[in-house]
Amino acid sequence: MSIIVQLMLLFLIVCAIAVCVTKDLLTSVVIYMAYSMVMSVVWIILESPDLAITEAAVGAGVTSLLFFLALKKIHAIDARNEVRRRHAESKRGGDDNGEE
Repeated sequence: MSIIVQLMLLFLIVCAIAVCVTKDLLTSVVIYMAYSMVMSVVWIILESPDLAITEAAVGAGVTSLLFFLALKKIHAIDARNEVRRRHAESKRGGDDNGEE
């Protein structure tokens, strides 16, 4: 087995653990997308192009899109952007502590 394949398999293990440990849902979805894309490349190396195409389409494509839509529906993505916006405003505003 070549060193590249071994590195890819190690990356898959790291991604699987990272998805389980990560607290941020959006980050977990992005890591899951990376996992699916690397798994698709592994399927190509194993000479199974039908599984590679399916993994790329379903794993990284459709499933990730559904995860993003679910996060948008429960306002997990909007809340994260709101926190960033308030943090940036507090840095610009100085000592107003977010009071209006």
